[in-house]
Amino acid sequence: MTHIDRFQAIFKKEVKREGADKLLAYLCSRACDFTTAPASTRFHGSYPGGLLEHSLNVYDCLVDYLARPRVKERYGLNVSGETVAIVALLHDLCKINCYKEGKRKVRDSSGDWQTVTSYEFEDMLPYGHGEKSVLLISDYMKLTREEAFAIRYHMGFTGTEDNRTIGQVFELYPLTLALFTADMEATFCMEKTPKK
Repeated sequence: MTHIDRFQAIFKKEVKREGADKLLAYLCSRACDFTTAPASTRFHGSYPGGLLEHSLNVYDCLVDYLARPRVKERYGLNVSGETVAIVALLHDLCKINCYKEGKRKVRDSSGDWQTVTSYEFEDMLPYGHGEKSVLLISDYMKLTREEAFAIRYHMGFTGTEDNRTIGQVFELYPLTLALFTADMEATFCMEKTPKK
């Protein structure tokens, strides 16, 4: 099963709210590069399809995190399959239609210069990271407050927000901490950039 097939299968199975079908159609259309965009310019997932793969990795990590007995029993975090799919699969929509392919020179292992494909980030809707994802999703379907906060603050302490605000959001909406953890696990454990 390809990444796009798996993404569509999860989305169609889990996300049933009004407008979800239109959002999925947009994400898979020629007007959107969600299925072909990289996840970053030079680091994790910096290749065609990296954003889609990253979104699926975050989904898998979030499902695993939420399945832990302590998360359910002690933290009381019982999240619907729909919410899990929405926040994990859509948390980085802010990156769609922003990466432009280019070339750059790098030295290979022998010290010779080689031309390689690279990406530059050119955001024509500079609304922030998580908040832009919330905005784009909201164009198609309504988010719960918990989903909106989880997506908005999924960068956690690695973002530019005041750390006191992040801590407060983690306390108010524990799904935010879960999504942040899943995103970091996917980025730094599953999608590590190979050492040169």
